[in-house]
Amino acid sequence: MTITSLAILLQVSSPNQNSSEVVFLAILSVLVILLTGISGKVNMGFQVPGFSRPLSSKRKEILKKHFPYYCQLSPNRRKRFEQKVQHFIYVKEFIPRQIPIVTEEMKVLISACAVQLTFGYPKVFLSHFKRILVYPDNYYSTINKTFHKGEVNPRLRAVVISWKAFVAGYFNPKDGRNLGLHEMAHALRLENLILNAEYNFFDGAVLQQWQTLADQEMQNISAGNSRMFRGYAATDPDEFFAVAVENFFERPEKFKSLMPNLYGILVLLLKQDPLNPL
Repeated sequence: MTITSLAILLQVSSPNQNSSEVVFLAILSVLVILLTGISGKVNMGFQVPGFSRPLSSKRKEILKKHFPYYCQLSPNRRKRFEQKVQHFIYVKEFIPRQIPIVTEEMKVLISACAVQLTFGYPKVFLSHFKRILVYPDNYYSTINKTFHKGEVNPRLRAVVISWKAFVAGYFNPKDGRNLGLHEMAHALRLENLILNAEYNFFDGAVLQQWQTLADQEMQNISAGNSRMFRGYAATDPDEFFAVAVENFFERPEKFKSLMPNLYGILVLLLKQDPLNPL
């Protein structure tokens, strides 16, 4: 029953209708209004809170100043991007490591990085990964006894970022190396496999095509015949995907020119094309 029909029903109720029935209908109409509002937000991708606030002017200025991907979007797509950034900040716990606080700039730009990668999926927010740990620089891992710039830990539900390395990734946007995109790509690939509300969002047929082409290119890399990807991409399929994502956003012209089939499949997989952002 629609809100309009409920209102009409209330208006034409019999004078003899008892007060409890009228009250029930009134409460029902209010509930429908509230649920309709919440549904509208869910359709826009806002799954956790049933409400949203606009991104603050301070946060918008951070995006305008430091995030080229956002700046090249059309006004309507900018609004969608802002909504996703706002929601991502809202649902994640940003945890400082060896620094006093995670600043607004850190929160906005790390969130924007995740939104850049997931922009083709309005309802995907990497929901399994509740925590974003931010270090000032490379950090020492007690698990494998080595220094890291970043990692994704599904057991701890965490994405870990070296802020220095993250900034460096966006400072040189054409070298095909971007720590933020690399780690968020790992999180995205894992998120697709984890049984939750965001499970299995990748198209299975497209993913299979991707893996076939990826396997071929990993062989080329191992043989020293790749003109596109660094050797680390041949480590395993997860690292190949992460390195491909870096190049997809940072060197799309070269990527498409040298590997049009692989590039085209990644366009389908991520539901966006850096060469046609509008």
